[in-house]
Amino acid sequence: MRTALLQSSGRPGSVVENLKVLDEAAGRAAAAGAGLVAAPEMFLTGYAIGDDIARLAEPADGDSAAAIAAIATRHGVAVVYGYPEREGETVHNSAQLISADGTRLANYRKTHLFGCFERDHFTPGEQPVVQAELNGLRVGLMICYDVEFPENVRAHALAGTDLLVVPTAQMHPFQFVAEAVVPVRAFENQMYVAYVNRVGPEGEFEFVGLSTLAGPDGIARTRAGRGEELVLADADPDFLAASREANPYLKDRRPGLYGSLV
Repeated sequence: MRTALLQSSGRPGSVVENLKVLDEAAGRAAAAGAGLVAAPEMFLTGYAIGDDIARLAEPADGDSAAAIAAIATRHGVAVVYGYPEREGETVHNSAQLISADGTRLANYRKTHLFGCFERDHFTPGEQPVVQAELNGLRVGLMICYDVEFPENVRAHALAGTDLLVVPTAQMHPFQFVAEAVVPVRAFENQMYVAYVNRVGPEGEFEFVGLSTLAGPDGIARTRAGRGEELVLADADPDFLAASREANPYLKDRRPGLYGSLV
């Protein structure tokens, strides 16, 4: 499945403008043969927007979800996007997958919050593995800091995730995560990992870009630079099956030795 990564910070604070950016990117992705376009963490509203996070937060089935479903349907491409999700008085840092026919397939709430900023504005999720079937692949969702915990990604591997989509807001000076950690996660867990980042200055943060789709061989199929960019690469189920057959990591595990981890 050709996968498009929309590396952009959009227009922080403007849902309307961010929907326009996503619509245009979805059109370009579809024209290039993509079956999925992924946008970064908190793309719908912006990340460093302070108390506007709570003001702009929406339910998973809110107006913006309906607008993105219309975008997906219009262009015939599935969409993953990050947004602040409201559930009553609670706000989660969430990512949602909507199919090319506009169906809401999966919604994930970030389980590991990074730093005081996120802990001040969000409640962590409690479900580590969220998946859906899409175009012959089992797609899993995760957000930014979550992928830096090996236990998280291994849980997805054991649950059969083929393509792990990770909307992120990776900031300076942690660019080594995109450059080194993500390809290693893909290799050690025998899956594709699509890591799609924000870019440029926003509030107190400097986002580093470097969005990538890494394969189960640990090799980046595509990597963006430090500017706004739409990059594409394929997640190939045949290559994935062959790689899993050749790589014994998951087969050679000895779970009985790992009890001390938890």
